[in-house]
Formats: sequence, C-alpha cells, structure tokens
Amino acid sequence: MIREFLKRNQYIVDIYKKLHLHYRQVLSTISPTVASKVIYKKNFNRTLNLDNPQDFNEKLMWLKLNFYRNNPLVTQCADKYKAREYVKQCGYEEILNDLIGVWDSVDQINWDELPDKFVIKCNHGAGYNIICDDKKKLDIDNAKTKLKKWMREDFWKKNAEINYKEISKKIICEKYISNGQGLFPIDYKIYCFNGEPLYIGCFIERDKETLKVKRGYFNFDWEPQDFLIDKFKYHNNKFPKPKNLEKMYTIAKDLCRPFPFVRVDFYECGDKIIFGELTFTPTACLATYFNEETQKKLGDLILLPK
Repeated sequence: MIREFLKRNQYIVDIYKKLHLHYRQVLSTISPTVASKVIYKKNFNRTLNLDNPQDFNEKLMWLKLNFYRNNPLVTQCADKYKAREYVKQCGYEEILNDLIGVWDSVDQINWDELPDKFVIKCNHGAGYNIICDDKKKLDIDNAKTKLKKWMREDFWKKNAEINYKEISKKIICEKYISNGQGLFPIDYKIYCFNGEPLYIGCFIERDKETLKVKRGYFNFDWEPQDFLIDKFKYHNNKFPKPKNLEKMYTIAKDLCRPFPFVRVDFYECGDKIIFGELTFTPTACLATYFNEETQKKLGDLILLPK
C-alpha cells in the first residue's frame, strides 16, 4: 500500500528527500559527530561505537572525525585536482590523466575549445562527473546547469565527510579514456591498510548514466575474496586480472604510506596505468555491500592512531 502510494505521489517523495538532505546538512554543520551517528543508525539500525570502533565502517567513521579532521595532506589528497600534485611529488607523474582545463566557475569554460571527447568534474566531492563521448550530442546548457548546482553544494555536509570540507572548489576537465572498444576502462580500487596494499576491488561494466557497476574482490595473487553480500556477487571469471598488477601494488604502496587507510584507484588502458583518485571514506563510511565477516576482517586491519 505504501509503495503504491509513493509511486503515485513522486513529488511527495522528492520533497521528503530534499527535507531529509537539508536536515543532514544542518546537522553536519552543527556537529559532524552527531550527524555521523544519526546517518550510521539510519543505515545499519545500530549505534555507532566511536569509543571502541570495531568494524570497517566504524573505524572509517572514527578516522573521518579524528585523523582526517583538519589534516592538510588528507584534504589535498581528497581534492581531485590537488591530488595530482601529491602523485607527482611521489614520483608518478606519468600515470596522471591529461589535464585539459581547470576553472573556478562554469562561466570561465570555453566549450568550443574542448575536444570531442572529455570528462568534466568538480573536485570537492563524489559523483560530480559529466562524461562526454561525443560533444555534438552533449546538451551544454544542461551540463552548465549541473555544474552550477554542484559548485553551489557543500558536498561534505551530505554525510559529514569533513575530509572534503576545506577543499577549494574547482571544475576540472580531463582526457576521455576508454578500453578501446567504446566502453569505460576497468576500474581497479586498491584497499590499503597502514601503508600496505592488501586487496583489490575490480569494477567492470560501469553504466555511463547511473554509474552502477559489477564488482569483485581479490588479493594480490588474484584469488577471489568472499567479501560481498549475495545481492552484489557475480561470476569471478568476469573480472580480468590487470596486466600491471605488480606495478599497481608498488605505486599504491608509495601513495598510501602516510595513511591508516586509503583506497587508491587506478584505470588500466591497454598497457598503461592511469591514476583515478584517493578515497578515504568509501561510500561515505556506509559500505553495505560487504558481508558481516568482511566488515570485521577489514576493520581489524585498520590500526587507529592514538
């Protein structure tokens, strides 16, 4: 009955979502800690334990509210623009994707000068991406509207992700990359714990519009890991081992060195590794796709600083 009512009254659902988002943003501004507890309770139906965090999400919440808070290096590396400088400082400039442009506002962009294919994004959060594989088909007015909306948003307030709070907002444009067959390249996400890369998330068949993916998890011997709840499981043979696995390990180990936890994201295009981003709060510390055993296992691997 309730579902049918909501389907017929979508505007009520939209209003509720906007009010709920506004509530979270206000709460995050007043107290990121209280906001985190409320958001965690809503997603997992249990109390967030910050005094003695145990599982993966709880420890990420603790890091977010303590170690990441007012940490200049974390702020730099969470910034999708300034993270490039960190990668360069670590000696890996060759893995950076080509930078086409960087702007402080939408009005500074000269769309005529952009190539036929590109990716344009905001640097201060997640999901702020416009992927253009044919500029002739791109609705530029719609793209401008999206970018202006995103630039007005304080992304960190949505889920109290204060590692994004101090980022100076910019719009960046990078080279469009694909697997050579018109599809997104495979996304390899390396989970690093206390300076050691241990597991790889392999993300394939990403949908251009929804960005939904199929995911599998492996160790560095490319042995599949039983990390996921049934809803997210796929056949392991769908996930190809990267050609540059050892090099990815080496680079990730250097990039992750200062952090108790970070996820180092790469793309592989042919024989080339391309840096994606450094992620400190995967899924806003609300990873519901991992099973309970994995939540505990990954949590045990994070050694919290005193």
